[in-house]
Amino acid sequence: MTDRTAAKPHYITLDTGQLRLWQLGSGSDLIVLAGQTIGAEPLAERLHAALQHYRVTVFELPGIGGSASLPVSDMDGLGHTLAQGITALDYPSYALAAMDLAAALLPTLPARLGRKPAATIAIGLDRAQAWAQRSLQPPPMEPRQDGTHLTALWHHMRDCHLLIPSDPTQPATNGEPLPTPAELDAGFVAAAVAPASYAVLWRLLIEGTINITSPGDLVNAPLVADLPAALADIPLVANDTTLPRTQPRPGNVLWCDYVETSRGRVHLRRAGSSGRPILVIPTGGGSSQQFSTVVQRLSRNRQAFSIDYFGNGLSERLDRDVTIEMLARDAAAVIEALGFEDVDIWGSHTGSLVGIELAVLFPDLVGRAVLEGPVFISPDFQSDLLDNYFPKIIADKWGMHISLVWNWRRDMFMYWPWYRVERNTARQLGVPSSEQLHLYAIGILESGWTYDQAYRSAFKYDTASRLPLLKRPALICAGPNDMLVNGVADSEKLNVPGVETRLTPTTVWWPDPDVDLAEQTYQIYEDYFRREL
Repeated sequence: MTDRTAAKPHYITLDTGQLRLWQLGSGSDLIVLAGQTIGAEPLAERLHAALQHYRVTVFELPGIGGSASLPVSDMDGLGHTLAQGITALDYPSYALAAMDLAAALLPTLPARLGRKPAATIAIGLDRAQAWAQRSLQPPPMEPRQDGTHLTALWHHMRDCHLLIPSDPTQPATNGEPLPTPAELDAGFVAAAVAPASYAVLWRLLIEGTINITSPGDLVNAPLVADLPAALADIPLVANDTTLPRTQPRPGNVLWCDYVETSRGRVHLRRAGSSGRPILVIPTGGGSSQQFSTVVQRLSRNRQAFSIDYFGNGLSERLDRDVTIEMLARDAAAVIEALGFEDVDIWGSHTGSLVGIELAVLFPDLVGRAVLEGPVFISPDFQSDLLDNYFPKIIADKWGMHISLVWNWRRDMFMYWPWYRVERNTARQLGVPSSEQLHLYAIGILESGWTYDQAYRSAFKYDTASRLPLLKRPALICAGPNDMLVNGVADSEKLNVPGVETRLTPTTVWWPDPDVDLAEQTYQIYEDYFRREL
């Protein structure tokens, strides 16, 4: 179940994208713009610890984390976007604060707001100005095939906490409490979602910080611990205004959402706002971001949505020993929370197994199902996979987990299984581009120490005994180069009534599929879904 003592994420939909915020607490309202050295989530939790009688709402800046879809071009655009987000909250009374470099936005932002803040507070402005005076910049952010751009970003952010802002040759002996590896990891992952945007945003804020020659009406709070005193004499009225509902984006433009279910908070990627719904169930390990194109393509004339499993991507992390049955019940809870009577299903690998189990346990919730590459594994290979496939991934203070994630995901495209690096286990898929590997790595890094829960459950599932229980129509398929293409033949041998099998021209969600083959494959899906039940 959702941890009510932790910061709650939420999306606000704007014309140009979505802003994500994190909220915690109750009482008088403090709105905060997160900086670029600590993430909005851990910042919200630190602020709440210091300000027990405030409701803290922390925005991720455009280009960062859940706000990465928003453009980052100039200070004027940033101010306009943030003003839209703050205005959407419709708080009758609030104070506005900004962390370190984000203070560059405070001199002009209040003028854009119809309802002005009772006070504007710069947290750590001296630190930010010291970085600006020595023209501190992040390292090159262009993705590299070895993934070291991410390691460099980690150390840039860590050094911002460790070193004297005006003297990078010496460790600082005062300042904010040093972040834990988990806190640093949360900020790093948010920054790494769109590294080029992070770099542009840093440059804009550095330049803006230099231009703050006089604090003016800004209240200076050197540290978070100084905020209670800074807010003590500011008249604020507590209110219980709820967050605005996350609105869809037009057409088949992708948008993100969180849904509170009976089993916890689930992150969704959605497209389309009307028509028969289709649930896209992803592979295990990372987020469903790599299936965004599938969601968008399947949303033509209908609405499509994908889930991040609990413990994967941006959904809530739950400490549990996961089974496919649990994932199916989680999916059913999402369908119920969204108010759908039933849905069609498209699932791949782990997602195909979840689709089978969902249809077996809750047949009334499922119309048709396209199930790609269901997992059939012999008992001896199953034991080998469970023993060797999943390295332990825990945030490390030196960022050593980053190289592990990157190379683990890269080797998967070269060898099956990845831990047998031998000539006879090589796969002819092609090594993905640096940009594509970056996308895959971010999904794993977002998942953190719980990344393996859903993934591992696929290797424990008895597909051969559960598939014959399926009573809903299903198409079992796979592309010719899918490592689990054997699932098509294995399913055919079971001769389950209502289940069809076939090869598709390609695997549509793999990096850079052939355009024509991908379109042919999507047409197969659409033709199948259009059939009468």
